[in-house]
Amino acid sequence: MITEVLTDIWDKILDHFQRHNSQTWRNWFEQIEPLELENGVLRIGVPELNWQQYLKQNCNESFTSSAQHVTGHLVSIDYVHTQKKAMASTDTGEAIDLEEDDLFYYNPDYTFDNFVVGPCNRLAHAACQAVSETPGQVYNPLFIHGSVGLGKTHLMQSTCQALKRKIGQDFTALFLTCETFVNDFIRAVEQGDLYEFRYKYRHVDVLVIDDIQFLSEREQSQEEFFHTFNSLYQSRKQIILSADCTPSEIPNLEDRLVSRFNQGLVTRIDKPCIETRMAILYKKAGMRGINPSEDVVSFIAKKIDSNTRELEGALTKIHGLAMLEDGPITMELARQALGEEPQPAHHQISISQIIDVITEHFNVRLSDLQGKRRNRSIAFPRQLCMYLARDLTRHSLEEIGGHFGGRDHTTVLHAYRNIDQLCDQDESIRNLVQQLVAGITQKQ
Repeated sequence: MITEVLTDIWDKILDHFQRHNSQTWRNWFEQIEPLELENGVLRIGVPELNWQQYLKQNCNESFTSSAQHVTGHLVSIDYVHTQKKAMASTDTGEAIDLEEDDLFYYNPDYTFDNFVVGPCNRLAHAACQAVSETPGQVYNPLFIHGSVGLGKTHLMQSTCQALKRKIGQDFTALFLTCETFVNDFIRAVEQGDLYEFRYKYRHVDVLVIDDIQFLSEREQSQEEFFHTFNSLYQSRKQIILSADCTPSEIPNLEDRLVSRFNQGLVTRIDKPCIETRMAILYKKAGMRGINPSEDVVSFIAKKIDSNTRELEGALTKIHGLAMLEDGPITMELARQALGEEPQPAHHQISISQIIDVITEHFNVRLSDLQGKRRNRSIAFPRQLCMYLARDLTRHSLEEIGGHFGGRDHTTVLHAYRNIDQLCDQDESIRNLVQQLVAGITQKQ
């Protein structure tokens, strides 16, 4: 029975952990509960196996430190999985226990709820959701390709976790990298265990292989995977594959495998646009209990345009520096954390200089830029001013908006996104912006 004293201790441990380790804090921590504190061991009940693995791998030292700080004693942590072990069956129908170490560790962060959908990944996300509803019936196989850190693994694990929640213990999924498949096959050949190997891979509801391009130039492994693929496909079992390129672009991949990979849905994930990058940052920050300002989020999204992992790494770095200095996350701190040195005062560009160049180039008045007129002859120069002020100065969105008739930060952000998109789509706009920047810097 959980006592009020134990509950109070646990609440204090959670509070201490969140304040000192927010980079690993997750909102679902509030769903785990203490079972007992006895003989220097605090046993914590965890309802999900992947949560238990996350706590063991990422949080054990931090939770132990928090527990010892709150109790004032040497305390160790034991994470107890409170659900029954999963069951599997042999050919004879005999039920056997699956030990926890035999089960794949699904990252609890990798769910559909935590995935940010944008133009870059909408089709892949929709396909994975469809597969999670009717596995083996639509988009089989499902082949997702794209560069590293764009969300392929996240989507595939989300699909598996959604299926597991929907179907329950009767659902069996095998999620692994192609390198693991190849190594398992080589080991099975060496040890004469091909029957066991084939049973493992051909008697699952879903087979998910990450980085399938690793099959390149491995003739025997390709032969084995070909037959594994056929066995699962003919049994209407779901197959999900990922790679860094399309099937036809994988070097030295047999034509029969290329044909089978292409017979389902092949979908690509691209680099996220700035809006999606900002949404990703907000999502990652929320999961960690961090609340950065829109200025900081916009700065990171503009600075890091490659992939989700680097965005998350930048956020972690900034938050780590804020914790080290025991202060809030500010623009100055974000710039410092990401290695952007502040410009000397005599090189700083002012909003007035930007306005001077814009008014001269477009033959408009300052009162027009600060007024409420929205016709294109005024709105476009005004948006250019806001874009360049956001790009070239250190002013916040609110400060920039104040220079243009007291407009709020959302108007400035909309202007920035609009001009940024036009620069991507229209070379003449991009050249115009470069020309204006050159004119502004010449006034220094």
